[in-house]
Amino acid sequence: MKKKPYEDSPAAEFIAERVRDLKHKKSQGDIAHEVGFVNSNMMSLLKSGANKVPLDRVPALAKALEADPAVLMRLALEQSVGVTAATAIVEVFGTPVSENERGWLDEIRKASGNGDPRLTARSRTTLRSIFGL
Repeated sequence: MKKKPYEDSPAAEFIAERVRDLKHKKSQGDIAHEVGFVNSNMMSLLKSGANKVPLDRVPALAKALEADPAVLMRLALEQSVGVTAATAIVEVFGTPVSENERGWLDEIRKASGNGDPRLTARSRTTLRSIFGL
């Protein structure tokens, strides 16, 4: 049995990466304080996968990590309830949309005059070409 049950989870890897990226701006203790964790060691526990991400702390944690809350929630759900249950939640409530994705949706709505455009073969090809696909 693993000592750190969530050590290989994408959520733990994401948090470790964000903490590393923010190291020049703030410490793990600063991040833990921003989130409201009493124990500043909680960030080490989350990064290492010793603890799972508390779902009720996702909004504050995302803000402290300067990350999109929808992305972190998606990862935390998979970590918390497992991939199968997280998939079921997404099937019922829809895919969490990141702030960047909301920006794309807003532009599509503006460009179409709020016309709810279908995704045609031509529009799909054009969109994929933007990303070099």
